[in-house]
Amino acid sequence: MKPLIISAVALAVLTACGPQQSQDKTATEQTSADKQPADLKGSAFNPNFRDYLKTISSDEFEGREPASAGEEKVVSFIENHFREWGLKPIDKENDSYRQPFPLVKIMPYKVSDMTFSGDNAPETMKYRTEMMAWTMQVTEEVDLSDSEMVFVGYGIVAPEYDWNDYEGLDVEGKTVVMFVNDPGYATQDPELFNGNAMTYYGRWTYKYEEAARQGAAGALIIHETGPAGYGWGVVAGGSPVRFDLKRENNNMNRAKVEGWITKDSAEGLFAKQGMTLEEARKKALSEDFEAMPLNAQASVSVKNKFEFLDTNNVVGYIEGTKYPEEHVIYMAHHDHLGTDPVREDDPIYNGAQDNASGTAGLLAIAEKFAQQPAPERSIVFAAVGAEESGLLGSAWYADHPLFPLAKAVGGINMDVMNVYGPMKDLVVIGYGNSEMDEYVKPFIEEQNRYLTPNPTPEAGFFYRSDHFNLAKKGVPMLYAEGGNDHITKGKEWTEEQRAKYVAEAYHKPADEYDPEWDLRGTQQDLSAFYQLGRSLANSRDWPQWAEGNEFEAVRKKTEEQRK
Repeated sequence: MKPLIISAVALAVLTACGPQQSQDKTATEQTSADKQPADLKGSAFNPNFRDYLKTISSDEFEGREPASAGEEKVVSFIENHFREWGLKPIDKENDSYRQPFPLVKIMPYKVSDMTFSGDNAPETMKYRTEMMAWTMQVTEEVDLSDSEMVFVGYGIVAPEYDWNDYEGLDVEGKTVVMFVNDPGYATQDPELFNGNAMTYYGRWTYKYEEAARQGAAGALIIHETGPAGYGWGVVAGGSPVRFDLKRENNNMNRAKVEGWITKDSAEGLFAKQGMTLEEARKKALSEDFEAMPLNAQASVSVKNKFEFLDTNNVVGYIEGTKYPEEHVIYMAHHDHLGTDPVREDDPIYNGAQDNASGTAGLLAIAEKFAQQPAPERSIVFAAVGAEESGLLGSAWYADHPLFPLAKAVGGINMDVMNVYGPMKDLVVIGYGNSEMDEYVKPFIEEQNRYLTPNPTPEAGFFYRSDHFNLAKKGVPMLYAEGGNDHITKGKEWTEEQRAKYVAEAYHKPADEYDPEWDLRGTQQDLSAFYQLGRSLANSRDWPQWAEGNEFEAVRKKTEEQRK
């Protein structure tokens, strides 16, 4: 056991009791929840959780779309409970727990096909069927015209992995073409990047960001189902409407055009260079890779309408008694997809699991903390908005935190809680990224459970929920989604339930509250998350990122502020 973890283990004993009982009670005075057998310990953590979940996911809340009447209802619901429990508001002057932030809704109403010119020009790529294109620039029209195309491998600049696909390259005004995911996944080499597990550099969001930093006018990612983690239908089948934070520069620092091309389209593009897509991949993975001109110019135009909106995070805190700026963060997103007026049968996207469950969990933990003496460090509860629109509320909070993020001890994000009953395991998304795994471990073992990694690390789920925006600022984050090994029904049954949810309910109106849900497993998870936060808040520990992790360098830059 690492010395850094010892205090967490010691505090496991001190924080095992429920918040309404003092720590020196005898065994005969313990509540019925504490008399649960080891494998059900914590399963009655906060009975109010079910009511919170049922209310937030009800039709009354209208699917909680950002800047809607439904969002106002959920924001008021959270705010009223924070006030009732005595949490301190983010805006003390106005006694408000709301952190407003501005959004822009970008609605492309006309996107041309992508055409090409030059000696090695491929065939025209049809919008949606062969390519997807949009702009994040807040302008009525962008026109990418005869932009020289360059193949940049994986489009990655990663100093900690000694990898730079843009080295010595000037792509100002050009269109870069690149593979999705990263070289570790492509080679399955555990010594390269993070092996099969996707790193931040493999995410499509990073690739567009890096292309913009390099000055590219266009950025195109080659879609492949395996390394992307989803099919072309996910890329091209949904609404083209996009949201972003409203920024002073109207995103004019972004590439004019961002997009994807299908694998078949990429095959045609590279065939014009006398090579296959696999040969291009081998070239991108070679140690002496140099970006390659594609001897073709791309043209595409996008016409937009846009709308400016205001939405809210809801943030409250319990002030630490000794070190108030040092803090532990609990986070969950309160928004969902709203309503679809075209649907007559069931127009409301209730988002019960995603993420009324996480918001209810945030409230359940906040309520428990409010019933206990304040810890030495502060505890922050952030119910963030516009997650479904691109993790925007958490991005705003990361740029406008309640306390300096250099003083954030660590965080716990709750997004889609377990509704299938007690589990033998706790699945950690991004297992091994930081010592937060080791800090939660004793509280899971106390329940006679074990930690396990996400079975599909190549899909990059660690980079697809709100904790990611805090991780980018260097804050070690725990993101766990229940378990897969049911206490009596086993793994196969649980996997069937999760697959059924994805197929039938995820981001669909069918994601509704079910009174038959077995929430004992969620209660156990919440109990462990509560104990983790309380132990950290009463310690002098600072969890670290794993050595070589892509967020380690950011954290180390602020190390002096934690001494």
